[in-house]
Amino acid sequence: MPTAFVLINAELGFEEEVLKKVLKNAEVKEAHLLYGLYDIIIKIEGESVEKIKNVVNNKIRGIEKIRSTLTMISP
Repeated sequence: MPTAFVLINAELGFEEEVLKKVLKNAEVKEAHLLYGLYDIIIKIEGESVEKIKNVVNNKIRGIEKIRSTLTMISP
């Protein structure tokens, strides 16, 4: 099963709000706040790489207060 790790930069002060919204997606298996260059890391599992791309592009990146993402997919 393909897995993706997504690093997220949120707007300052909205990290916990973004984390809560991210966790509402069934495909998100884990999510953690970070200190450093990125604010949040999430783990997504999907039936295919295409489904993971769809989740990232249409569900995660559309969340308000997300400034940027970096996605790493392991097929």
